[in-house]
Amino acid sequence: MIRLLIVLVIFYNTLLASIIQDEVWPRGASLITMLNKYHIQKDIYFNLSKTDKELCSEIEAGVHYQILFDDNHQIQHLLIPISEEMQIHIYKQNNNYKLEIIPIIFDTQTNILTVDIHNSPYQDIIKISHNKQLANEFVRDFKKSVNFRKLHHGDKIVIKYTQKIRMGQYFGTPVILSAMIKMQRRTKYIFQNPQDGRYYDDKGRSLTSVYFKVPLKYTRISSKFTYKRFHPILKRYIAHLGIDFAAPRGRKIYATASGKIIFRGRKGGYGNAIIIRHSGGYKSLYGHMSKFSNNVKKNSWVKQGTLIGYVGTTGRSTGPHLHFGLYKNGRAVNPAKVFKYSKKILYGKNRRNYLKYVRKLKKQMNEALISNTQMYNLKPFKLYYNLDSNQTK
Repeated sequence: MIRLLIVLVIFYNTLLASIIQDEVWPRGASLITMLNKYHIQKDIYFNLSKTDKELCSEIEAGVHYQILFDDNHQIQHLLIPISEEMQIHIYKQNNNYKLEIIPIIFDTQTNILTVDIHNSPYQDIIKISHNKQLANEFVRDFKKSVNFRKLHHGDKIVIKYTQKIRMGQYFGTPVILSAMIKMQRRTKYIFQNPQDGRYYDDKGRSLTSVYFKVPLKYTRISSKFTYKRFHPILKRYIAHLGIDFAAPRGRKIYATASGKIIFRGRKGGYGNAIIIRHSGGYKSLYGHMSKFSNNVKKNSWVKQGTLIGYVGTTGRSTGPHLHFGLYKNGRAVNPAKVFKYSKKILYGKNRRNYLKYVRKLKKQMNEALISNTQMYNLKPFKLYYNLDSNQTK
């Protein structure tokens, strides 16, 4: 019966809008403070595994979360995104609440969009696609290689990108696979390299200005980066949005790259943590520190290799280690890949594979330019969640 009600709410949300409440996660809030706010027992958090407690610390201020109430205004379901892939699902069962980490279910479309420039790339992309996120990504990815003020009326843009879709609406940040700006006398390209997720030109030269180094000398990697892996024995989804570097307590931790410290303090399951914002839309997170370096303060700038703290076991940790997370435009990425391929120019087999990939994408974009193809029929961006007690979307 509850499941039937939930399905009806999904399809008739405009009629039953009072049952689903959309809220914005406030700055400085933790899962514990929100459980207190909604009078939900805190044991559902304290009984979680160490990894799941860490995931509960990934909630970002400003994210939209949804609450489903019953007729008595009692919370039946609470959905809180922790990434574009995973979410916290709190639900009521037999008068008690339970918490699980589950995937967000979505479809992915690959589109090719062509745009004639009339005003600016940002305005013209939005006018045709109604997708501000796509316009933001395009400007961010090209801003290092093109002066947009020198573009002229009649210049053209082609973008190949993927977009997550939920219930006919945009979901999450689009990923630009390739793009070109065809000007009167030249053409500029960017391509996302499938090997490392970074952007290069058509010659294999990196367009990313920030490069990352492993932040400490470690004994071993005790936990790798994992996205929504289903554990066959535990019968639940396991996610770990970073790398755990096992190291002795007190081992020095250094900034992986230059940037600004935007967080320094306690961060839920991560204990003592630092977050550094880098150029190129990247952020790095350092968790479970025993203490911070005295010279490192919030809003201060640090260079790559600056001492920022020491290995510890604060927060939800079973032994001394550094949890290191890396994020690109708010999306968790695998640091191991970024460390491995963090080069200014591609060489050897990597370059040959990349150039073969580039030729294929160039052909697709030029065909779209000739035919003026616009694979686009979606509505403006809005985020929705499908509330299903078994496989919540």
